[in-house]
Amino acid sequence: MESSLTRNISVKRNRMENLIEEILKQIGEDPTREGLTKTPSRVKKAYDFLTSGYKADLNQIVNGAIFEENTTGMVLVRDIEMYSLCEHHLLPFYGRAHVAYIPNKKIIGISKIPRIVDVFARRLQVQERLTDQIAQAIQETLDPLGVGVVIKAKHLCMMMRGVEKQNSELFTSSLLGLFKTDPTTRSEFLDLIRTGSH
Repeated sequence: MESSLTRNISVKRNRMENLIEEILKQIGEDPTREGLTKTPSRVKKAYDFLTSGYKADLNQIVNGAIFEENTTGMVLVRDIEMYSLCEHHLLPFYGRAHVAYIPNKKIIGISKIPRIVDVFARRLQVQERLTDQIAQAIQETLDPLGVGVVIKAKHLCMMMRGVEKQNSELFTSSLLGLFKTDPTTRSEFLDLIRTGSH
């Protein structure tokens, strides 16, 4: 016998697919034609993935990969590929994130930094907030001496519609601790990003 939880999940899935089918009708398409019969299901699966950051648990992502270390040099992961959805038009924006921190006796496994970026990118976003959320997450996870995050992205809501400017890029930054207060640290960070960055 089907449990109420299973029924509720089933209803949610069917409702989202029905809404997508209705969108297809509203734009003048026929959802029953061959190429579109599975589109509501495919779109639902795509949105489940593209918004999976809402369900992500930062502690599970980090999964204990924090290590005692006395290093004092800057740690930078540069050119992290990043894909998100603009919350104003539900169109993608994509680019590269550069994330750095100054350790305070603790470092994090380097693969965790791109995963942290994905936690916040896989939500409906504006780039400004996304940049701040990544920086705050690194700060709260490691309590480092400073954090720097820079994102460079192209927004399809500006490229495909609206002003239709194909080569425009948006740069955003979030600087905490030494990255904000110490010009030398900030300059080193920005120089490392520029050197060989795409």
